[in-house]
Amino acid sequence: MINDITLKDHTQERRTFLSRLLIGGIITILLVGFLISRLIYLQIYQHEYYSTVSDNNRIYRQTVVPTRGLIYDRNGILLADNKPSFNLTVIREKVSDMDASISLIQSLIDLPEQEVEEFKQRLRRRGVPLSSVPVTYALSEDEIAKLAVNQFHLPGFQVEAQLVRSYPLGAPIAHALGYLSSITEAELRNLNAEEYRGTHQMGKIGIERFYESLLHGQVGYETVEKNARGQIMKVLDRVDPVPGEDLVLHLDSQLQLAAWEALGDYRGGVVALDVATGGVLAMVSKPAFDPNLFVSGISQAAYSALNDPVETPLFNRALAKYAPGSTMKPFIGLAGLDFGVRTREYQVQDPGYFILQGDSHIYHDWTWWITETGHDLVNLAKAIYQSCDTYFWDMALDLGIDQMAEFLDKFGFGQNTSVDISQASQGTLPSRAWKMETLGQPWYPGETLNSAIGQGYTEATPLQLATATMVLANKGQWRQPMLLKRVGLLNEDIQHESAIPDVTLKNPDDWNFMHQAMQDVVHKDDGGYRNNGTAYPYITMLEKMPYHMAGKSGTAQVIGMAADFDNDAEVPERYRDHALFISFAPVENPSIALAVFIEHGVGGSGVAGPIAKIILDAYLLDEFGEVKQAFLAEPEQEPELQISSIEAMQEQL
Repeated sequence: MINDITLKDHTQERRTFLSRLLIGGIITILLVGFLISRLIYLQIYQHEYYSTVSDNNRIYRQTVVPTRGLIYDRNGILLADNKPSFNLTVIREKVSDMDASISLIQSLIDLPEQEVEEFKQRLRRRGVPLSSVPVTYALSEDEIAKLAVNQFHLPGFQVEAQLVRSYPLGAPIAHALGYLSSITEAELRNLNAEEYRGTHQMGKIGIERFYESLLHGQVGYETVEKNARGQIMKVLDRVDPVPGEDLVLHLDSQLQLAAWEALGDYRGGVVALDVATGGVLAMVSKPAFDPNLFVSGISQAAYSALNDPVETPLFNRALAKYAPGSTMKPFIGLAGLDFGVRTREYQVQDPGYFILQGDSHIYHDWTWWITETGHDLVNLAKAIYQSCDTYFWDMALDLGIDQMAEFLDKFGFGQNTSVDISQASQGTLPSRAWKMETLGQPWYPGETLNSAIGQGYTEATPLQLATATMVLANKGQWRQPMLLKRVGLLNEDIQHESAIPDVTLKNPDDWNFMHQAMQDVVHKDDGGYRNNGTAYPYITMLEKMPYHMAGKSGTAQVIGMAADFDNDAEVPERYRDHALFISFAPVENPSIALAVFIEHGVGGSGVAGPIAKIILDAYLLDEFGEVKQAFLAEPEQEPELQISSIEAMQEQL
C-alpha cells in the first residue's frame, strides 16, 4: 500500500514568511525609530549637557599659585627668599594603592609619619582632579636618584621643581619674621578656600603671619586640555596670578645680628627702636630656632628639641612680660614731679631700708644686701643714677597706685601699642580697680611700694620698655612701634599717624632733667662712693665713649629673700634675678632707644648694661669708632641780629 505523500504548502510558507518579515520589519522600524529619536534627544535636546560632560573629561580649570612676596631689611638685604626646591608630588588618580606606594617611598627615603599625615591633609584639600599634591619637600640628590630608579614602581609620583621659602639669616631673625608651614584644617576653615587652592603653606607667626594677605598674592587660573593619562595637551586659556607684595622692614639686619651676638650665651630679649619713626630696628629673642626647619617639614626629633623646658627657643622673650624692676623709676620719677608730690630738690635720708607706719615688715634697699647701709641723703637725680629704692618707696606713698597707673598708661604700659606685632603681651599695669576686677581683692599699701620699683604685680615686655624709653627720649612725642617700613621696593615709606596722644608735662623742662639723670647712670664718675652712676663702673669707666648714653638699670627679683639671707650663698640659676637695662642715645640727638632683658642675669648694670652699649655702638659708630654723621647733633646756630631790632634798640636808648 502506498503511503500518502505530503507536499510543501508554498502558499502557507509564503504567508508565514511574509508575516515574519512584517513583524521583523515592524520591530526594526520601531528600533530604528527609537534609535533615531534617542539620537535626536541626545544630540539636540541633551547636546549642552553631554557636551559639558565631555569637556569635563578632558578640559580642566586649575589654579596657578602666585609667587610669595620677598622680605627685605631697611638696607635692601634679603631676609625671606623663594628658592627652587625639588619636591616629590603625586597625582591621586594615577595611584591604585596609595598606602602601598607610601610604604615603598618610606623604604627608599626618610619620610616620617608626621609628614605622611600632613600629606594626607593636603590630599584631602585638593580641589582639582588630576592635579599634583606635594608629598615631601627638599629632596637631596641621593633621594632623587633612589626615586628615579624605582619610578616604574611608583606610577603617579614624580619629582618637581617648586619654589619654597628660605630664610638666609636663620635663627637670629626667626622671632621677628616668623616662618611658613603647612596649613592646618582649622586654619583652612578661616581662609578663602578659592584663594588658597593649590597653596599648601602659610605664615604662622611674626611678619609672615601678620602680612599674610599681602605676601600671598592673588591666585591665577588656566584652562587646559588633558588626555586620558592626565597629561596636559594644550592650554586653552590663562589668567596670570598676581605675585605677592615685596615688603621692606625697618629692621637693620646688621644690628639684629649684633644684638644676637651681644647676648652671647645668655637667654634674653632685645628690642631697639628708631626714635624718629618708631620703626623696629632689632627684635631678638635668644635662644631661637631655624625657621627653615618648618618650611620643609620639621622632624619629630627636631620639634621635641625645640620644646626644651629651660631653653624654650620657640618662646619669644622680646614680647613676653616680666617684672621690669628699677627700669620703671624714670617714669615713676616723672610722675612724682608732674603730680607735684615731689620736687627735684626734695631729699630723703636713706638708711638702707624702709618701714611702713604700722607695719612690721622691713623693705630693704638693694644696698643693704651688700653693705647693710643706704645711700645717705638722696634727691630725685641721685635716686635715678644710684637707683635708690628707699626714695621711691617714700614717694610712692604720696603718689598712690592709681596716679601711678594713670601716668604709666600714657607711656604704653598695660597695653600693646605696636602697629603690626600682634603677638606681644599687654603686660600688667596694676591699680585698685585692676586688682578688684582681676583678683577680687582690695589694694594694700605695701603693694604700692612694690609697684614703685617695678616689682609685685607690675609686668612689662622688653617691647613696652623700649617704647616707653623712646617716648621719654622724644620728650613725650609718641611713635607707635612698627616693623613694616614700606610695601614694594620703590614705593614711599609708610607714614603712620600715632593713635596715642603725646605725653605732656606741666613743666616741659622735666624731660631734660630726666635725660640728664639717666645720662648720669652711665657717665657720672666724680661723686665718690655711692655717688657714681650704677652703670659707670661697667661701661664708661672701662672705655671712653664718643657719645653720651642715657640709661637705667633694673634687677627684678624672681623670688623674695629672707632678712637673714646670705648674700655670698650660691643661688640656683632658676632663682637668680633677671637683669634689665633701658637706654637711648645720643642724648643730645636721640636716634635709637632700646631695652635689654637677660633671663636670670642677676645684674642690670653689670650684665645688661654692657650688652646695651655694644648694641648702641653697632648702630651709631662707623668702622673707625666715630659717631656716624647722621647721628651727630646739629650745632645750635646763633640767632641772626635783625636790623629792625637794632633800630628798636636805638630808639629805646
